[in-house]
Amino acid sequence: MTDRILDFSQEPSRLSIRNGLLVVTQGTEEVEAIPCGEIACVLVSHPAVVFTQAVLSHLTEAGAAFVICDSSQRPAGMLLPLQSHHVQAGRFARQTTLTKPRRKRMWQQLVRAKIEAQARVLEEKLGGDAGLRALKKRVASGDTTNVEARAARRYWQLLFDEFGFKRRNDEDHRNHWLNYGYAVLRAMTARAICACGLHPTFGIAHRNKANAFALADDLMEPFRPLVDRFVAGSDMTPLTGEAKRNLIAAVSGRLLVANESRTMFDVLTKLAQSVVAVIMGEAAELWLPPWSPLPGSGRGNRQMIRPKARA
Repeated sequence: MTDRILDFSQEPSRLSIRNGLLVVTQGTEEVEAIPCGEIACVLVSHPAVVFTQAVLSHLTEAGAAFVICDSSQRPAGMLLPLQSHHVQAGRFARQTTLTKPRRKRMWQQLVRAKIEAQARVLEEKLGGDAGLRALKKRVASGDTTNVEARAARRYWQLLFDEFGFKRRNDEDHRNHWLNYGYAVLRAMTARAICACGLHPTFGIAHRNKANAFALADDLMEPFRPLVDRFVAGSDMTPLTGEAKRNLIAAVSGRLLVANESRTMFDVLTKLAQSVVAVIMGEAAELWLPPWSPLPGSGRGNRQMIRPKARA
């Protein structure tokens, strides 16, 4: 499996299935035919993309995620396989009975890992962590004093060199970039969760009844700074097709973890497997070692679908 991520945001397209291949047609021309087993995620944000029911069926059977994004590049909907693991019923049941103390300890780990990743991004940008590691040490079980929010305020101000940046300002191009990167990361995380026989709805700290992907939102937290790092180093223009290709490459590339080179899918799957170990009582902690992006990685596993050049 090559874990390709396909983005349909630049051209009207029709998606269909032929002999196990995802067929992409633009106008009257077939521009791509891709084995469904090679696809990790399909993102659709162009309003004139048409797809058949067979597309959704074959992609989910192959273990791929299908994500619909809104005009601000936020995920508006996601389809995932829910029959991808032979012991998933038992794991679903254990998720629903996970005790509050254990959830709180898991959330403490996730928040500390997120702040550590933010500190590394600031070190790369500024030469220092701006006191984030000191805050990290103060994260209690369940983060009851909301250290995550205090770290975030300091982090965003320094990351973009200004005090007026607001994450929910849709007029700021940077938020479109961040939203799109997080949508890719969320889909990758949800896919890893389902592949391990877990249900993405049963979260650790994110437990809103209206959120169908609460666990994905929990587990992606330590990796959000990977998106932030890329966006902070970009030119902050409107989110073009080329920008999306580069952002997908950055999010889905290889990471250095415990002196080993791993793909992002490997890392997310290993984290999801550690969640299984915790909820089944086989481990006390999540697998969350520090990571850093490997230069030049991620170029081979993303694709922006565009029309072929015409003579």
